[in-house]
Amino acid sequence: MSNLVIAALFLIGTHLGIPSTQLRAQLTAKLGEGLYRLLHSLIALVAIVWLVRAWQAAPVRMLWTPGPGLRHLPLLVMPLACLLLVCALSQRNPTALGQAPDPDSAEPARGIVRVTRHPMMWAVALWAIVHVLANGDLASLVFFGTFAVLALAGSVAIDARRTEERPPGWGVFLQRTSNLPFRAILERRNKLVPSEIGLPRLVAALALYVALIWLHPRLFGVAVTP
Repeated sequence: MSNLVIAALFLIGTHLGIPSTQLRAQLTAKLGEGLYRLLHSLIALVAIVWLVRAWQAAPVRMLWTPGPGLRHLPLLVMPLACLLLVCALSQRNPTALGQAPDPDSAEPARGIVRVTRHPMMWAVALWAIVHVLANGDLASLVFFGTFAVLALAGSVAIDARRTEERPPGWGVFLQRTSNLPFRAILERRNKLVPSEIGLPRLVAALALYVALIWLHPRLFGVAVTP
């Protein structure tokens, strides 16, 4: 279990600690932006592989016994996580790497960004949280909890970094959107426009969801049953 905890701390520390400190600026100045990103990606890959293997080798120590409601929670939540992921990969987002708000746009947020300005982060967070609840053991709490912390803390860190950089149009974009899904819509700072997401993305998200259910027992040895 100690190996799992160390791996989790290493992933969190390297993923959040480096970009949010002056060390990133120092490394970028010495290595260049491209080489820094490559190095950071390699470190993240090593950390994730270490974490996965440590989780697989960790003993099972139950913290709670998930009932039918918790065991089936991923079936209810993962369709939304899949849609967030598909949209994050296929739609423009001013919070994504290499992108920025359009200060001249009449609609600073479109598509899934109306729901949350961090769809990728929330896709990971939802996946991680429901799997913590559905498993109920200490190793899964550390493993999936690590990804939840990375996603949620990462979304806050991105907002803080962009606010400090203050690119043109960021203030308006920040005001019209929310980190927490649907908050800006509920507060009437934005509105849901399903047509901007589109039927093809909905179909792709559904296909991903079905593929995950089919692959789950083959990849993880646990069948997903309704």
